[in-house]
Amino acid sequence: MNIAMSPIGVFHTDETSIPRHWSVSEVEGQIEIDPAYMEGLKDITAGQKIIVLFYFHKSSRFESRHLVQSPPHKKGPMGVFSICSPVRPNPIGLSVLSVLSVSGNVLMVKHADMIDGTPILDIKPHIAEKTDCPSYAQDDD
Repeated sequence: MNIAMSPIGVFHTDETSIPRHWSVSEVEGQIEIDPAYMEGLKDITAGQKIIVLFYFHKSSRFESRHLVQSPPHKKGPMGVFSICSPVRPNPIGLSVLSVLSVSGNVLMVKHADMIDGTPILDIKPHIAEKTDCPSYAQDDD
């Protein structure tokens, strides 16, 4: 099975010191969405949280020796699927970001743990409670 993805946008920031995880980050930046997808930003508003899926485009190539890694902030070696390392079989990252503002195809966000130029794969709503889940369209195929 072959899975192909194309970025829907790119992350921009002037920050050069990026925290290793969104939960400890105060970094601000912009998510610039390809204009072809701009209409999909409808209903995203300042103050809400979003889940951003991105591609670790600067990550080292994954090899079997990376199945167990020693993160600098943890004790001892850990399995890759129990840590947030960018060195993964599929170098996909996930962050929960706060939306500061929306202007056209640009989202100003906070709590980023991505470097400048990071390709954005998808944006999803952050659902804290099941009652917060918006309705969605389903194909009748």
